[in-house]
This record gives sequence, C-alpha cells and structure tokens, in this order.
Amino acid sequence: MDISPTTEQASESPYGYVPTEWICIFFVVSYSISTAVHMGQAIKCKLWWMIPTATFAGIVEIFGWSARLWSSQNPEILMPYEMQLVGTVLAPTPLVAAIFVIFGRIINQLGPQFSRLVPNMYTVVFCSFDVICLIVQAVGGALAAQAVNENESPTLGGNIMLGGISAQLLVYICLAAEFFLRRKYNAPFHHQAIKFEKEKGQHSMSKEVQIMIYGMSFCTVCLFIRSVYRTVELADGWSGPVIANESYFNWLDGGFVTLAIYTLNIIHPGIYLKRDATVHTSKPDGDEFVQDYAC
Repeated sequence: MDISPTTEQASESPYGYVPTEWICIFFVVSYSISTAVHMGQAIKCKLWWMIPTATFAGIVEIFGWSARLWSSQNPEILMPYEMQLVGTVLAPTPLVAAIFVIFGRIINQLGPQFSRLVPNMYTVVFCSFDVICLIVQAVGGALAAQAVNENESPTLGGNIMLGGISAQLLVYICLAAEFFLRRKYNAPFHHQAIKFEKEKGQHSMSKEVQIMIYGMSFCTVCLFIRSVYRTVELADGWSGPVIANESYFNWLDGGFVTLAIYTLNIIHPGIYLKRDATVHTSKPDGDEFVQDYAC
C-alpha cells in the first residue's frame, strides 16, 4: 500500500501532523496587522508600556507562527518546531502584563481603597512577576525542546512551563476578583482607606471604564481558555492525542490569543481610560500625589 507524502511526513514530524500552510500564513498576517496597530496606538497615545507588553506579545506570536509556517514546508526539521514551541508558549505572557497595567488604572478610577496594592504598584509588582513567569516558561520550553532534540522525555520541561502558565493568570484573577467583590460590598482595606482618606465611598463608573472592564474581562477569558488548553495539552503528554491535534491548537491557542490581542486594539486603554486617567501614588514620606496618564 502506498503512503502519501503528507502521511509519511506527518509520521516523521515532531508535531504528529504537518502544520497547514494557509493557516500559518493567516495567523502570521493577523498578528502582524495587530502588532503594527498596537505600535501606532502606543505612540499616538504615548502609552509606552503597551510596547513591551501587547506589541511585544504580537512580535513573539509572529515569531512562533513563522516557525510553524517553516514547519509546513519542512515538517521533519526540529529547529522550527522548537522555535514555535517556545514562541507560542511565551507570547501571551506580555499580553497578560498589559492587562495587569490596565487593571491598575481601572482600580485607580474606581477606588484604590478597595485594592490590596497601591494602583501604581500593580505595574511594578505584576510586571516583575510577569518577567519571572516568562523566565520560568522560557526555561521550561528550552528544556522541553532540548529533550525533544535528544529523543528524551520532555515531561520535566513541560511541567515547568505548566507552572509558569498557571501561576500568572491565577494570581491576576484572584486579585481582580478580590477588588471587585470589595468594591461591590464597600469593604475597603483599612491601610488603604487611611492612605487614601480622601477617597470616600465608591467612584462612579463611567461608560468608558465599563467598556474597558468588559474588554479586559473578555481578554482574560480568552487567555484563560488558552491556558487551560495548554495545561491539558502538556499534562496529556508530548505524544498524547491533544498535542497531536492541529485543530485544537489552531482554535484554542491561535484563535483565542488573536481574539485577545485584537480586543485590546479595539477597546484600547488610550481611548477608554482617557477621562480622569489619574494614578494615585505614594511618596516616601507618605504623602500622596497624582499623575495624569490621559492619552
């Protein structure tokens, strides 16, 4: 019985299949458009933090999907497989960092006394945590890729990547849920209430901020679904049916990350957090000053 070239290549491919060329091109083009728009929006609104976050996430996605495009032509080569593995796993990490910063600005407008951290500390704390998660995932990805290259089990690297993926979103979701629950039941932190003693009660929620919250929430859901998929994928093993199914990857990784990054293009913080976009910050002597971040 004759074996078609595609079937033969798939059996020799580290993916367990041959990546579909037109799908790879579609995602490379899609991420390129979004990344270019994010760069333009960051420059126009002078939101420089959107460059190392959302814009950089797009660049890494382009890198990962370009590697998959290479694999569609040469599925038996390990280098593009290793490149796409690291690229597609790491890319959403800086995108989550952008959501962290946006969340800090939303907290500032809705009532910093309901937050465990001072609003400007979200940028410092979460971006630092984001870098740690990025390093953890990079180390795990490198170990997994090396193991695949040496025909060894990549389980250790996969578990390390799994920890980095899970920890990042879990911390963010817990703190966000705590803030919105405290705001709903008017239960400020005592130390924050003293620091922001002028902030009595809850701030009114403008339509713009409400839309930004919806956008941020949708991004979080998309990235959470993607993280659940990657968790199941890695937990299922590197030779399991989940990781060897291209459709799962295209929809649950590529598709949901695309929705998330385009959502921040459409519901952009430079537009929807423009009004009253001030950040309360604490000086070393305990006094408070206000910084204006309006676009």
